[in-house]
Amino acid sequence: MNDGPDMADEQRETDDRGERSQPIFNLPRSLVVTLALLAVIYIVQEYLLDEDTRATMVVNLAFTPLRYVYPLSEQGFAWAWTPVTYSLLHGSIEHILFNGLWLMAFGAPVVRRIGTLRYVIFWILSAVAAAFFHATLNWGDETLLIGASGVVSALMGAACRFAFPERRGYDRTHGHLYPRQSILGSFRNRTVVIFTAMWLAGNLLIAFGVTLFGADMGPIAWDAHIGGFLFGFLLFDLFDPLPPSVMPITQP
Repeated sequence: MNDGPDMADEQRETDDRGERSQPIFNLPRSLVVTLALLAVIYIVQEYLLDEDTRATMVVNLAFTPLRYVYPLSEQGFAWAWTPVTYSLLHGSIEHILFNGLWLMAFGAPVVRRIGTLRYVIFWILSAVAAAFFHATLNWGDETLLIGASGVVSALMGAACRFAFPERRGYDRTHGHLYPRQSILGSFRNRTVVIFTAMWLAGNLLIAFGVTLFGADMGPIAWDAHIGGFLFGFLLFDLFDPLPPSVMPITQP
């Protein structure tokens, strides 16, 4: 994959603005487009469609393990696109806001580092990985999986490989500038270990039915979160255009 110009564009966009922009608004353009797309889809889904059309849309775009129990040749092609399209749907305002905030927090350094093209490919493949990790543990289940949280978890896993500098906390603004750590090296980073342990503990609590953050967003596919995180953490090397020991520019 060669998308150097995309990465350069994202990097130049960040550098040109420098410290003139507040960090909360200093998002890569492709991430802003993603957030806008998720919002538009949710608005159309919830406010512009009648109930029957909305139900048809969700059934044909959401992921369900049940599809893969039956021969693929005996059904339509929803089995081919739903492992990705489910990540664009959300079930409530709380759901999309929650995922949007985490997407801004952990997507920003990853997008700045890998560029737009790799980001799109990363989104597609991490959505598929999260969906089928979920399906493996719930084979034949008829429930519908929706939401970007599997992809967001993959971005978290990817960020753990470079955006947690030694002896410092998570750096959302300049994290893309640090060298990539090896998988084993990441576990020598105390901040990464603590973050990963807390994240995993939170998902295990969800698995046992504990509602976190005081918001009831319905059943949460904790297993899709774990599948996404493992994808991002273990396979980030395939997307990173930088060698592990090179820092692209000096931190501001």
